[in-house]
Parts: sequence; structure tokens; C-alpha cells
Amino acid sequence: MLRTHTCGELNMAHVGLNVTLCGWLQRSRDMGGLTFIDLRDRYGITQLVFNLEVNRDLCLEARKLGREFVISVTGKVAERSNKNLKIATGNIEILVEQFTILNTSLVPPFTIEDNTDGGEELRMKYRYLDLRRSPNRTNLELRHEMAIEIRNYLNGLQFLEIETPYMIKSTPEGARDFVVPSRMNQGQFYALPQSPQQFKQLLMVAGYDRYFQIVRCFRDEDLRADRQPEFTQIDCEMSFVTQEDILSTFEGLARHLFRSVLNLEVQEFPRLTYEQAMKLYGSDKPDIRFGMTFTEITDLVKGNNFKVFDEAELVVGFTASGCSEYSRKQLDELTEFVKRPQIGAGGLIWIRYAADGTLKSSIDKFFNTEGLKTIADRFKAVPGDLMLILAGREEKSRTALGTLRLEVGKRMKLIPTADFKPLWVIDFPLLEWDDETQRFYAKHHPFTSPKPEDISLLDTDPGSVRANAYDLVINGTEIGGGSIRIHNKELQKKMFSILGFTEEDASGQFGFLMNAFEYGAPPHGGIAFGFDRWATIFGGGDSIRDFIAFPKNNSGRDMMIDAPSAIKEEQLKELGINLSKR
Repeated sequence: MLRTHTCGELNMAHVGLNVTLCGWLQRSRDMGGLTFIDLRDRYGITQLVFNLEVNRDLCLEARKLGREFVISVTGKVAERSNKNLKIATGNIEILVEQFTILNTSLVPPFTIEDNTDGGEELRMKYRYLDLRRSPNRTNLELRHEMAIEIRNYLNGLQFLEIETPYMIKSTPEGARDFVVPSRMNQGQFYALPQSPQQFKQLLMVAGYDRYFQIVRCFRDEDLRADRQPEFTQIDCEMSFVTQEDILSTFEGLARHLFRSVLNLEVQEFPRLTYEQAMKLYGSDKPDIRFGMTFTEITDLVKGNNFKVFDEAELVVGFTASGCSEYSRKQLDELTEFVKRPQIGAGGLIWIRYAADGTLKSSIDKFFNTEGLKTIADRFKAVPGDLMLILAGREEKSRTALGTLRLEVGKRMKLIPTADFKPLWVIDFPLLEWDDETQRFYAKHHPFTSPKPEDISLLDTDPGSVRANAYDLVINGTEIGGGSIRIHNKELQKKMFSILGFTEEDASGQFGFLMNAFEYGAPPHGGIAFGFDRWATIFGGGDSIRDFIAFPKNNSGRDMMIDAPSAIKEEQLKELGINLSKR
């Protein structure tokens, strides 16, 4: 080894020891007869000292070193007179006796500091430099630690980690596939897996009753802070289990990660049905770190000649405690917020319950004081509170109010950033109707089993069938989801039929799976967690990009290697692709 120690491990116990360190020059400071250099590696920073009086030539050569030069230094560990308690090695320094330049460096395009001066696009272009910064290193170390603990926990429960193929068959459900042309079978394509769903079900048929995989998956969809075209799942499946078994097993995994990675004991994992989550929070991934649950007042407000209420399918709102003094400007800002195209509400109704007990609202023309007091009583509002109300179609109003709730929670600083509130959302709808295509789509995927007591409704009222499906939500982020699977060929055929597949289409796309069901498929179910999202939640980050070593930008581009890019005409010809026909 070129070094005897790393830049993060030396302390007072090493004083007097001769050591050799290797690393990158973080910064240097010339202080008259002394030159100080901070040497950095993956493990930390150590201060080097060059003394002009002790070795003039060495000190003058050290002053020529530039930022990010890679150097090797040998010297004696000494106690620092001016200690730095912010770093692990802050009690010591190295009195350098010799050094070697292992490689030089251009001046970096941004500072390699915790708080850098580089913008996101520039840092993504030079991601190998950005990864030298300690926040990114800390994020990847957290991710590594989580992966180790996940494997330890599941291995202890006799799960087998089994790899599944990356080059599979394209399927029409879900997000768009990334496709890979085949040279040996021209005109035909592989797809990169959106998940290993069908293969893990086949592993259950094969008798491998506890499977997991920390696996790369691919979806060609529009990107945002919690999405990437390639991402990592903690993919799991179990045989001979009920929904309760799945929830218990993977609640155990979550508790293990909270305990082993964050040193936290999380006692409570409440459960909400999908219907309850939408009714109380307007979201199937509610953030329960703060209150402001919804109150419906549809029955109270109709018949007062206020057209917005009279024609509404639902009138619903929440109480913002202590906000009765919101100014008209603040209320107008919230109104404009809900009217944005992304939210799409027509407007916002407000009722102030002043500290002196008076009631003032944006609907005073239609409701007298007594009517407003009746509404306030339904909200369980008290003097000092502000009621915010939306009206319109049921689903749209709930969703819009859910977004407003989060915005008000942020403005009121009600969301404790260091707190963790997990919950299970269960009993999702099996299907969702799309007005544009006039057909049902699977809420999760077409292999999800309906709840046994709802199977008879598949023939008469498929839209009301509940799924044996569940999501784990932490702090308003869906961390993972899964379901008990269909393991009966006839039920799977019925599901495909409801989703609009012809028998020929179903056989062509999924015949191998339905055939497998005829050879003794056990009852089974599973779950998949978004590893990138979970790491981001644990690390307190805002974007999963910060917890992925080499992420793509919001346009799906790798700025560092400039991908995607064109390929040579010769390669296209080998694949049987002629772009000139486009």
C-alpha cells in the first residue's frame, strides 16, 4: 500500500508516529514561515504542516501545489496547537518530511467544498468531482449501509437473493419500456425490466418461497425529484402467506433499518385504508407528521344560493389552527396556489374565526354569522383558527385540498423535518377507470389479487372491487408497495379480460405465466421498495439524484458522458434499423 493510514483515522494516540498519507489537496494556507495544507481522502481531512525554517526547499515546493493535486506525504504525527473540533482528526497534524506528487490537476470548475459554488448542471457534468464532496460521500455511505442491513435482515429470515434477467419481453401495462433491438433477431426487441414482477412470481412457482433482490429497474417516463429512468428496487416475494404476513415481515425490515441505520425506535405503523387516506388527507400517501385532517360540509352548505356550493359534488376543508390573522395578501396567495394548472381548483373559500370570536369569510354574502358558526362547529374550529375550503368534483377537490394542506403545513412550519411517521395504506381499488380510453386499468398491476370477499363483484361492479394491495408511506412519500398475487389461471384470465385483453393478446404477452399457474402455483405475495427514495428519506434529502452515484438530469440525460447519443450507421445496419425511413 502507498499509505500507512487514511486521512480520517489519526488521533492523539498516534502522536510521535511516522505515517504516510495519500489524498487530494483540499486547500492550502501560507502563514509566513509555515504552510498548512488540508489533505482529503474518502475518510476525512488531515492537516499537513510545512516549516520554512526546518526544510526551506520542501516548504517552497509545497507552496507550488494546486487544488486537487494528488499527493503522497510522509511525516510525524504531532498535537495541534490550534485544534479543530469540527473534524475527527482536528487534534493532530502531520509535520511533513517529504512528499510526492502522484498527479497534477486542472483548476476545478467549482469548489470541492460542502457548500460549493457549482450549479447542479455543472456538477452533474463533472460528477466525478462532485462525488469528492463530503455530502455526496455521506449519502453513498448511507446507501451502502442500508443495503448491507437489508441483506442481513432478509438473509436472517431465509430469503434467497436471486438475480432475474435484464433483457425481457415488452408488456403493454404500466410505464413505457426502454427497448433494446436484437441484432440476431432483426426487427425484434428486448425490453429493460420495469420490475422483476413476473420472474419473481415464477420463482414462487419454482418453490423458492422467499426471494429478494436489490435490483436495477427502468421506466421511460417523465422525470421529477423522486424519479429517474433507471432506479433501484428492493424486490421481495413470499409464498404461503397472507397480507398480514407481508406487512409484519416488512414492517420488521423498516424497524430494523430505523434502528440499525438511524438509531431510532419507531413504535407505531398505523394503517389507513385507501378510502380513509383520501377522505382525511386527500392523498394515498399522506404525511401524518402534522394534523389538519379534512372535514366535509356538503350537507351543511347547500341551498344558500351560492352556486359554487350548490353545484358541487363535494365541499370539504380543513382548519389551520392559529391562522385567523392571515392577511388578505396571504389568502390571495393560497387562492392563486390552488388555481395553478397543476392543481386545477376553481378558487378557495376561507372563513376567519378571529380571536375575539367574530367570524369573517369570503362568502359573507351567502352565509350569516349563524351559518358560519354552524360551519365552524363542524370543523371544531376555535377563536384564532382559519378554515380553508374547496368545492367541486369529489376526487379533484380532495386531491387539490391535499396539496393545499401540505403547502399550508410548510408555511406554518408544522412539519418536523427530523421526525419519521410511517404508515401502511391498504385496500386500494383494484381498478381505475379512464374516461379518455373508456376502459379499466390496473391500479397496481394486472397480477394483483382482488380481496376474496370482492371477487363476485368482478362480473357486476368491477370498479368497486378492492385489491389485496398495500403501500408503505413514510413522511408523505410512497416508499414501496405490493400485493397478494393472483395464482389461479382462470382468475388471471378474467382480470386480463376486464382490462381489455383478448385471449390472444393475453396469451401472447403473458402465456408463460398463466401456463406456469397450471403446474401447482402456491399462494404468494410480495412488495417492492424504492431504494433510492428510502435512502433519500433517511438522509434528509430533497432529490433521489443526490443518493445515486451517477444520476440523469430532468431530461433523462447523463451530462457527464453525454448520453443518450447517436450511434454509427454501421451499428444501425447491424441491427436492421434504417432511420432514413422516418
